Amino acid sequence: MKAAVYDNPGPPTVLRYTDVPDPVCGPQDVLIAVEAISIEGGDLINRRSTPQRSSWIVGYAAAGIIVAVGENVRDRRVGQRVTAFDMQGSHAELWSVPVSRTWLIPNDVGMAQAAALPISFGTARHCVITKGRLNEGETVLIQAAAGGVGLAAIQLARQAGATVVAVVGGRERQARLTALGAAHVIDRFEQDVVGEARRLTDGRGVDLVIDPVGSTLQASLSALAVEGRLVFVGNAGGDGLDVDLWSPMQNNQTLHGVFMGPLFERPAVHRTVDELLNATAERRLDVVIDQVFPLREAARAHEYAETAKPLGRVVMTP
Repeated sequence: MKAAVYDNPGPPTVLRYTDVPDPVCGPQDVLIAVEAISIEGGDLINRRSTPQRSSWIVGYAAAGIIVAVGENVRDRRVGQRVTAFDMQGSHAELWSVPVSRTWLIPNDVGMAQAAALPISFGTARHCVITKGRLNEGETVLIQAAAGGVGLAAIQLARQAGATVVAVVGGRERQARLTALGAAHVIDRFEQDVVGEARRLTDGRGVDLVIDPVGSTLQASLSALAVEGRLVFVGNAGGDGLDVDLWSPMQNNQTLHGVFMGPLFERPAVHRTVDELLNATAERRLDVVIDQVFPLREAARAHEYAETAKPLGRVVMTP
C-alpha cells in the first residue's frame, strides 16, 4: 500500500510518500480502506518526535470502509463505513485499528466530516460538558476558536445555552465564528484578550475557559471569574505549561487537564461520539473542513496545517 512515512523527526519535508507493507488485521481489529484522513494537532507534534522505527506512519484519525475483520470481532462487518482513532498509522491507504476505537458513520455524514469528528468534537464535548460542567446562562471563553476543537466547542457551548466568547487571530474569521454560535469574537492580534473578557462580563470574568493552546494558560486564568473553571487540553502553542497557581488558589478556581487518548475506549465517552455523529447527520452540528489534499502531498498538507492557520480541519485523501 501507499503511505506517508518518515524516518527522522523534523519539519513537514521529512514526510515521504512510498510503498510499505499492508498492515496485519489482528483478532480484535478491523482493517479499513481509508477514504479520508484528518490531520490532527498531535500528528504535527508527533512528526517532530523520534519515530519508533523507520518508515513510521503517523496519524490519529481517518474514515473509510471495512475490508476485513479480526476473528474475535462480532459487532463490525466488511463493507461498513467507519471512522476511527488510534495513536498512529492513519496516513495510509489501509489502516488496522482496534474495533473498540471505531464508530459507524451515519448515511448522511461524509467521509471527511467523519474523519475529523471524533477527536475534535469528542474532545470538545469532554472539555465543555463533562469536565467544564457548563451551565445555561454562563459565559465561556474559547482559546484558538478557529481550530477543530475550538469550532466544535463553540457549537456545543452555544447549544448548552451559554454565551460564547471566541478568541481568534484575524478579523476575517469573525463572521464564520459568529454564524457557528459565538456571541463575541476577540481578535488576539488587535485586542487584549483578558481585558476584553473582563469588559464583556462587566469585570467579573468568564465562568469557563477552554484552552487547547497551552502557552495562553496564564491569560486564560486571568480571564476567569472567582470560582471559575479552566479546562486545558493539548499544547498547540508548543511552549511549557508553567503557570502561577497562587491566584487560582486564592480565587477558588478549578483547573482540569484533559488528554483524550486513553478516554475514547471508555463506554460513556465512546457513546458521546456516536451521539455527535448522529447530530452531524441531522445538521445540528457542522464539522468544518478547511482544505483537502491528496495523501501523496502529505508534506504540503502538513505544512499548510502548521502555517496557514486553517479554519477547521485539514483532510487528506489516498
